[in-house]
Amino acid sequence: MPRLVSTGGAPKAIGPYSQAACASGFIFTAGQVALDPSTGELVAGGIADQTARALENLRAILTAAGSSPSQVVKTTVFLVDMADFAAMNEVYGRFFGEHRPARSTVAVAALPRGAQVEIEVIATVNGER
Repeated sequence: MPRLVSTGGAPKAIGPYSQAACASGFIFTAGQVALDPSTGELVAGGIADQTARALENLRAILTAAGSSPSQVVKTTVFLVDMADFAAMNEVYGRFFGEHRPARSTVAVAALPRGAQVEIEVIATVNGER
C-alpha cells in the first residue's frame, strides 16, 4: 500500500487525489499549479511567477515525504502556450541548479483554475523501500 503524502506547505488537492504517494522507494507527485497554499488562489503574474510557485509547492511536498529537489529523477511540465517555454525553462533551471532530471514538456489546451503551467515529479525518497 502506498504511503500518501499531505502537507500544508502546498495547496490542498482540488479533487479526489493526494498531493503525492510514496511506493517502492519513490515519490510520485500530483501535478502542481501555481496555487498559493495559504489562500488557495492562483498567484498573480505571468509564467515565471507561476512556474516558481508550482516548483515551491513541489519542494514542500518532496520535503514532507523525506525527499528533495536534488532527488528528482523525472519531471513532466504541462504548458498552455509553448511560447512560454523559454521563460518557464529559465525559472526551472534556477530551481534545479546543476541537477538535471529527465523531463518531458507537453502543450495542453487548458489547465485547472486557468493556470498557465503544471508540473509533476518523480523522485527517490530517503529510507523508502
